[in-house]
Amino acid sequence: MAKPELILAVLFWFLPVHQLTAGEWSYFGADQSGTKYSSLQQINRGNVSDLEVAWIYRTGELDRLSEVQSKRQSFENTPVIIDGSLIVCTPVGRVIAIDPANGKERWVFDPNDYPLTEDIHYAKCRGVSHWLDPEAEADALCKRRILYGNWRFRVFAIDTKTGRPCPGFGDKGMVQFKSDKETVPDEFIYTPSPPAIVDDVAIFGSMIADNLRQDAPSGKVRAISTRTGETVWEFDPIPRHPDDPAASTWLNNSNNNTGHANVWSIMSVDEERGLVFLPTTSPSTDFYGGERPGDNRYANSVVALRGKTGEMLWHFQTVHHDVWDYDLPAQPVLVDIPVDGHDVPALIQVTKQGLVFTLNRETGEPIFPVEERPVPQGGVAGEWLSPTQPFPVLPPPIVALGLSPEDAWGFTFIDRYFCRKRIEALRHDGMYAPPSLEGTILMPSFAGGANWGGGAYDIANNLFIVNTIHMAAVARLVPRQGDDTGAALPVVDATQMTADNPVSFPQRGTPYSIENWFVLSPLGAPCTEPPWGRLTAIDMVNGTIKWQVALGSLEKMLPLPLPLELGTPSGGGAMVTAGGVIFIAATLDDNFRAYDTQSGEVLWKTRLPAGGQATPMTYSVAGRQYVVIAAGGHALYQTTPGDYVIAYTVKE
Repeated sequence: MAKPELILAVLFWFLPVHQLTAGEWSYFGADQSGTKYSSLQQINRGNVSDLEVAWIYRTGELDRLSEVQSKRQSFENTPVIIDGSLIVCTPVGRVIAIDPANGKERWVFDPNDYPLTEDIHYAKCRGVSHWLDPEAEADALCKRRILYGNWRFRVFAIDTKTGRPCPGFGDKGMVQFKSDKETVPDEFIYTPSPPAIVDDVAIFGSMIADNLRQDAPSGKVRAISTRTGETVWEFDPIPRHPDDPAASTWLNNSNNNTGHANVWSIMSVDEERGLVFLPTTSPSTDFYGGERPGDNRYANSVVALRGKTGEMLWHFQTVHHDVWDYDLPAQPVLVDIPVDGHDVPALIQVTKQGLVFTLNRETGEPIFPVEERPVPQGGVAGEWLSPTQPFPVLPPPIVALGLSPEDAWGFTFIDRYFCRKRIEALRHDGMYAPPSLEGTILMPSFAGGANWGGGAYDIANNLFIVNTIHMAAVARLVPRQGDDTGAALPVVDATQMTADNPVSFPQRGTPYSIENWFVLSPLGAPCTEPPWGRLTAIDMVNGTIKWQVALGSLEKMLPLPLPLELGTPSGGGAMVTAGGVIFIAATLDDNFRAYDTQSGEVLWKTRLPAGGQATPMTYSVAGRQYVVIAAGGHALYQTTPGDYVIAYTVKE
């Protein structure tokens, strides 16, 4: 007898599908331009305070995972609407189709044909993409297919209406990617972010364990056929061939024994021009670059490629010779910006440093000027440093750049005194001061500034909306003592990273291991001035900050539940609608908020049953607009674990 889920899937082919509005949220960033903008306005600044829960779906992941696995997973998914279903991807890569009107399950695809062992490192699935086969018959299996990757470095193609694997794709719907290097047991490489789709090519980045070794796996980007799964092209952000012009920026042939520079965040696509934009990350290792002298170009860069062929058009580096873990963490946002009376095709790239670069996406040339400015020197023995770094003239930085003893903050005079002393004991001569033996303050920290949630764009008002973290961290290099080849990848809990409990990474193949922690007072509060989490609106016509407000309260972190709006770190991003409303969860207080796009005023707030470290989305079905958020917690921040998908709508 056929399985019940197969019967339901077959019936779904013949059931009437709820009528959905044009321009639905069909990609991670609403569209492949990454705007996170919706033209829907049934929910607006006038009625958003009337939002209520429409339905709740539980994925069941908490019942499937052990306690250890639950603490190492992050529910960062942004659902999408495809062929009339709301598609959700769980941290371990189960894909679920939900009726968008009532939250009822339609089908489930589970790729985990193996035990979910304890060594799942920080499993997550931010989203899926899709492709329509123009050559297939209208009722053919996989006429439209979902494409995504999972924690085992596998990618899948499944039918959007049934969840069944696409038989002509790879091995029964699955392609196993291979690392170019043999990995150690604690090293992981996988595909947490949705692929970029250009015509019939799916382009995947990868996430790789940081700071384990200098000779790390390649961060190459892999492009495969959406139909067959066969490799179409590959692009390595580290230029291996000596004829590549960027190879000269890797001195001593260091491009041949260095890894990473991967794309772990989300790529963007200019569908009209057939271009894909890669936000690349730092080479290995993050905090010592003496084994890779030179600017290390293509790493820490926006790279523009032709999606069909992988041909490079231009590249723009935001950090030269990164030794601070200042990856490009967020999806580039592609919009047209009015300049001198006409629209210019722009790319907006936000960074961990809290800098916002605005480039012409056809040429890579800055729209707002960028200056090379001198930065601190004097690295440890063996280090190579760039004498300058690029700074955009506009917009201004959206977080503080550097932390001095005079900047120390505290709830009390005593708290501030201890913060001042802690800063004085560390190297603190500004952003881009290199890691040191005594410990160097990184402000912003390796967590940002901005992170993978990135920005949203209010197209009607040319406002760029982005959430940031305003906390300082420390990078202290420790001279290697003996053989540490057995040193394992630590379990990172950002809430416990203090000077007394630093996180240590081996950085094998270099003269130093690295210790990281956050700069906190004896009371556990950041030594930086609040708000420690911020939401900022930037006017992209003139490059000025329109408003900046606190994002997050301390009510869950204090002995008494006082709603002090001093901001918290955040994971996930915002979305913005034509109704004049910004929606964002992301914070450590488990709250979901709506802000006025014009003023930054909080219009609505509700408590989630679990951490909402994901970016919300919205859609309209049967005449009603819904707002959806995945709430399941985050491994790095140890927020409340869960497995919830929650939809809200305005009371009828």
